[in-house]
Amino acid sequence: MPLNIDIQQILLHLFNLVLLFGILYLLLYKPVHDFMDKREEEYRKRDEKTKDALSDAEKLKAEYEEKVARAEKENAETRASISAAAESDRERIITDAHEKASKIIDDARVKAQSEHDRLIARAQTEITEYVSKAAAKIVMDNDGLEDDFDSFFESVDKQDIVQKDKNNG
Repeated sequence: MPLNIDIQQILLHLFNLVLLFGILYLLLYKPVHDFMDKREEEYRKRDEKTKDALSDAEKLKAEYEEKVARAEKENAETRASISAAAESDRERIITDAHEKASKIIDDARVKAQSEHDRLIARAQTEITEYVSKAAAKIVMDNDGLEDDFDSFFESVDKQDIVQKDKNNG
């Protein structure tokens, strides 16, 4: 053999190389490939879970927004009904107050009129008494006519002062 090349050695090296690649394939490539497939499957599952969670979150968000809109609508309706009820109560209270005020004023007028009528009747009675007393004195005693009129007017003035004190007190 020229150049000292032995075919048997070359074949043996080729066989060793093929054997090395075969063992490496069995020991490294297949487990690494399986690991990569499992990892890829795991990421695919995570991605699906994430998409499912995202769609669930979007559904929950839509439900929440719907509930919030419904609650705001109910709140607005409640406010409107409360406002209307308060307005009707306010109107009723004002009407009642006006009616009570009118009744109080009417009662006061009636009382004032009856008090006025009573005072007029009393004054007429007193005047009648004083006139009859004065006439009796005049008839009985013509001599002291001037003194009788003075005493009559003094007694009337005293009674007016007493009456004014009673009315003011």
